[in-house]
Amino acid sequence: MTTAPSLEFSRAAQVVADAARAAGWIVPTFRSPPRLATARRTLRRRADGGLVVAIRIVDRPWPAVIGDLVEGVIVANELDGADAQRCRDALWAAFSSGQGLAA
Repeated sequence: MTTAPSLEFSRAAQVVADAARAAGWIVPTFRSPPRLATARRTLRRRADGGLVVAIRIVDRPWPAVIGDLVEGVIVANELDGADAQRCRDALWAAFSSGQGLAA
């Protein structure tokens, strides 16, 4: 039995959020799909300074979806260079045990 893509997305977003919080990074709000029908990923700043990352999950490779989750954290924290790479490494490592990559 396979899991619905929306449930896999929710689980993957939780894995990223938990890892980001544990490292002290700000966690954006993740949702799917983007309002813009042709977009794979959209970013929207909220009035309170938060960030909403909307990601298309249908008809996309699962690693691309995970990459969008990870990059959302990078943008939310305004990271670049070595700091951004450390963040990417930490968030991708959160999936090393296999959780969140099943889709």
